[in-house]
Amino acid sequence: MTQDVKEIFGSASGSTPPAALAAKVRTLAPSMTRSMQRVAETVAADPAGCAALTVTGLAELTGTSEATVVRTARILGYPGYRDLRLALAGLAAQQQSGRAPALTTDIAVDDPIADVVAKLAYDEQQTLADTAAGLDTVQLGAAVTALATARRTDIYGVGASGLVAQDLTQKLLRIGLIAHAHSDPHLAVTNAVQLRAGDVAIAITHSGSTGDVIEPLRVAFEHGATTVAITGRPDGPVTQYADHILTTSTARESELRPAAMSSRTSQLLVVDCLFIGVAQRTYEQAAPALSASYEALAHRHRR
Repeated sequence: MTQDVKEIFGSASGSTPPAALAAKVRTLAPSMTRSMQRVAETVAADPAGCAALTVTGLAELTGTSEATVVRTARILGYPGYRDLRLALAGLAAQQQSGRAPALTTDIAVDDPIADVVAKLAYDEQQTLADTAAGLDTVQLGAAVTALATARRTDIYGVGASGLVAQDLTQKLLRIGLIAHAHSDPHLAVTNAVQLRAGDVAIAITHSGSTGDVIEPLRVAFEHGATTVAITGRPDGPVTQYADHILTTSTARESELRPAAMSSRTSQLLVVDCLFIGVAQRTYEQAAPALSASYEALAHRHRR
């Protein structure tokens, strides 16, 4: 089921909290037009300055139109430009409250290892914060419900996303649920054909356009399974076959830190949220299963 970006990131009847604005800009910018990107990036870079501008003033500053400014505000989760200005004022006040300036995450070849640690730690923290701010808890709750009651769950991912798929599979198995991770696209499709209503299929793809992941999700969708997409692109092709969309942070790449690293961080947060939610829903089954798995492996830890 496709969803409008606004439905994923905020209702028109409510405003996005000021602290979540920068996270939403980073996540949604890739799906915006160039003119809308200019507006979004400008307000995120200078909330105090933009809060003082009228809609006409911001349009002139960014070389766009008033209509573009209003559309950008709505995509970011605000009913109108007035609500965006209020959020910008709140964000500016937070930035002036004495917090330390943000670290840059650009890592140079000759950076001391201590600087590398500090920059990566900050970037990981920012990625997690952005993902948490943009995660739709209604969609998350629906996905948890589907997983908790599923006959079986198939999870698709390749590369770094394949590692995340394996992580979620192992977690579900340890609480007594039937789950399979598929990184081989042929095997994924042949297994997807066997799914039906009452089963769950999860596609994990940072770009939202990985064909080897989209194809089995499409097959599962067409066979009646409940489908979930974990992706950094809520407008990506994978979402057209997803009943539930869980959006991860779209972090900036650098030469020494490819997208696979930051995307895995945000994906693992979503996976952990899914797992904890399912464990809560199935606690009477999950608790004994976890205890049994710990007991079965205990002797290996004593060696």
